[in-house]
Amino acid sequence: MSIYMEGLSKGVPRSRMAQFQEEMRQQLEASMDTELERLLSMSEGADVEVSRKNFEGFKKLFHRFLQEKGPSVNWAKINRPPEDSIQPYDKIKAKGLPDNVAAMLDKLAVVKLNGGLGTSMGCKGPKSLISVRNENTFLDLTVQQIEHLNKTYNTNVPLVLMNSFNTDEDTKKILQKYTHHRVKIHTFNQSRYPRINKESLLPVATDLGMMGENAEAWYPPGHGDTYASFYNSGLLERLILEGKEYIFVSNIDNLGATVDLHILHHLVNQPNGKRCEFVMEVTDKTRADVKGGTLIQYDGKLRLLEIAQVPKAHVDEFKSVSKFKIFNTNNLWISLAAIKRLQERSAMDMEIIVNPKTLDGGLNVVQLETAVGAAIKCFDNALGINVPRSRFLPVKTTSDLLLVMSNLYSLEAGSLTMSQKREFPTTPHIKLGSSFTKVQEYLTRFESIPDVLELDHLTVSGDVTFGKHVSLKGTVIIIANHGDRIDIPAGAMLENKIVSGNLRILDH
Repeated sequence: MSIYMEGLSKGVPRSRMAQFQEEMRQQLEASMDTELERLLSMSEGADVEVSRKNFEGFKKLFHRFLQEKGPSVNWAKINRPPEDSIQPYDKIKAKGLPDNVAAMLDKLAVVKLNGGLGTSMGCKGPKSLISVRNENTFLDLTVQQIEHLNKTYNTNVPLVLMNSFNTDEDTKKILQKYTHHRVKIHTFNQSRYPRINKESLLPVATDLGMMGENAEAWYPPGHGDTYASFYNSGLLERLILEGKEYIFVSNIDNLGATVDLHILHHLVNQPNGKRCEFVMEVTDKTRADVKGGTLIQYDGKLRLLEIAQVPKAHVDEFKSVSKFKIFNTNNLWISLAAIKRLQERSAMDMEIIVNPKTLDGGLNVVQLETAVGAAIKCFDNALGINVPRSRFLPVKTTSDLLLVMSNLYSLEAGSLTMSQKREFPTTPHIKLGSSFTKVQEYLTRFESIPDVLELDHLTVSGDVTFGKHVSLKGTVIIIANHGDRIDIPAGAMLENKIVSGNLRILDH
């Protein structure tokens, strides 16, 4: 139930509570319908029809939002998934590959979620256009990976980008540079939904435009919108007619999310009657991943459990690495025919994520979102595959960027591979302070990226710069106090050191 309805229902006798709540729901939905029609009436052209289609999806989400109360799971009903429902990757790989890999790849399209901006790293425009390695952007590396695949196996795996209204225009301009690459690139846009005032539960938008203050009134409703937008765009049907059977979906900022031939082989070679419609790649949870969604058995189905769905009394239990050992990488393999079937039956059921925001003027709003992995329970014979950690290499911060730019990885055909000189498979834990948050500032603080092959942990805080050819090993902590500056000299080798504001270097 909404915050608004909770407030109004206080003091109402229990005998009338259900009736009162239903009346309030109907009133709020009627008010929302009126407001959406008003927004549509103020505009004209193709944008109105697109918005009308978007609003239909939004109204379904809003209706469910008003009906649902509290956490969407009953904790007592949560069970561990059956052993055969989460397969170890090594078991999948042991099957080997068929002689005709090209025929298998001809059934695949790669979908990258490309709706995000680079604002958290101080960049303007789509995040996919940030340079991450040798002046290659996320998009460059993705195109290189698929082009290498197509050339190697003489096939035609297409790349599909799900853009948002924030990223579509800039992305389309950049796509011209790939005209002569051996990759066919399609795009479609995810929906544009209205943010709603937390108190009135009505849209804050004054019209359908995106200019000025009104730009803040709209949002892309999370990657769970992939299914509806893909279907509505007509692209899903087009790919099916071209003989495509599966899509591999992943975040464009996950540099570990490359096409895995062994997983694809497992999908296209299922025994009759046991066709797997959905695979979620999971990997072992570490202390850094305690908030990541996990797989559970619930009402006889494999289901994704996100922290937002967990009752407050059980949050610590959810974060337990010993109880919930795996988390969702958001690398997903999904049957196109199954998406079409579920969309046509309006049977795609995903939990609502209520995301509160505060706009620049201080107005509190709510945006309703869904997650693409939450649909796992809707598909037949869904499966989790426990993959190596190397398939989860997201770049969310400049701390992540330092890792992928370092000598810890080598780059070949758009794919990053961990150096064989690294003696253990885990990546170093890196925490760069606020002086490194923005990419441009981060780059000015490194004359060259340090050698981190033997690094376990790095914490940097304050005004710190690194000279050329610095080597970091073991645990290194560098803290410049307010007003101080630390310059790590060129060629320095720091192993298990604490460097404090007065430049004392201490063993620990």
